[in-house]
Amino acid sequence: MTTDADSSFLARLGPPDQAGEEGHRIAPDSGALTVPREPSGDENVRKKYEVFIVDSADVSHGEEDSIEQGILRDCADVRLIRLHSEEEFMPYASQADAIILWHHVQFTSVLLGKLARTRLIVRNGVGYDNVDVAAAGASGIRVANVPDYGTEEVADHAIALTLALIRQLKPLMADVSKGGWEWRAALSCGRIRGRVFGVVGCGRIGTAAALRAKAFGFDVRFYDPYLASGYEKAIGVGRSSSLEELLPVADVVSVHTPLTQETRHLIAGRELTRMKKSAYLVNTARGPVVSYDALFDALSQGAIAGAGLDVIEDEPSGATALQQFPNCIVTPHSAFYSQESLIEMRTKSALIVRDALLHGRYANVVNRV
Repeated sequence: MTTDADSSFLARLGPPDQAGEEGHRIAPDSGALTVPREPSGDENVRKKYEVFIVDSADVSHGEEDSIEQGILRDCADVRLIRLHSEEEFMPYASQADAIILWHHVQFTSVLLGKLARTRLIVRNGVGYDNVDVAAAGASGIRVANVPDYGTEEVADHAIALTLALIRQLKPLMADVSKGGWEWRAALSCGRIRGRVFGVVGCGRIGTAAALRAKAFGFDVRFYDPYLASGYEKAIGVGRSSSLEELLPVADVVSVHTPLTQETRHLIAGRELTRMKKSAYLVNTARGPVVSYDALFDALSQGAIAGAGLDVIEDEPSGATALQQFPNCIVTPHSAFYSQESLIEMRTKSALIVRDALLHGRYANVVNRV
């Protein structure tokens, strides 16, 4: 879920074509970020494919396409386009052999059924809730993601939000910005060591966040019904058998699930009332995993101590109303980002496309075709 959202909450889809330890591999031998060799022999006469990089015109991520061009130029013509909606892609629907798709453009069955040549859509990121994966599969299109590129960044961001909330950085900074110098602006600040850090969804990012929280002295526990028994022993943390068991004991609830039908509004009014009034909610996964209305009510009524949100249900417009709460920190869906993670994500997406077009190998596929 800055996904991002990567938990094993995603039900297993059966054996992948070339499965590695955690799914498909970018190449049979390694996932190293190396640009493939230049083509030789018969590859020189292979026809060029058409690859589209599709970004949002409203919330743009891709400023240029130099990385993708460098990896694909010998086998494909690469075009970067920005759209307000999927309808604007219709003129290109019959041309695309593969698509690299950023987050804020929705691909529904209406468009997917028109992609006559498309073999593969690669979501430039972990989450793929902006693609109707079932409809894609029905049209013979594989959908892939990049599940590991921002693991460190999102886990770091979740911990940063947690520390900022507990250490009361927002009211302290507000006091200084008004000309004050009053430590009592953080009277509700408590000690971190010994507090319970609850992880909801312990996939790659959830595990990374759990290990970071453990290093800070938190008593870490997680809930994830899809992880095998004993995983808690492997990483040295506690485990709850249900969300209902975890919520009442956690001082921090950190959400790390993908957005699926199962996890939409996983945290809503009932769940928020089960949390301690002194507890904080952190969401760096997907906005709709947490009900916006229920969270707004909980903050208004003081039902929880605060929230740290990198994602919200109605991005970005929903952020404005949350600014009224001194105990709510909102960042603009940026947990995934570092200079290094962006390069890694774009490189891996392009390599997945290249391997599919030239060799028929499909990495990180999340749907059935």
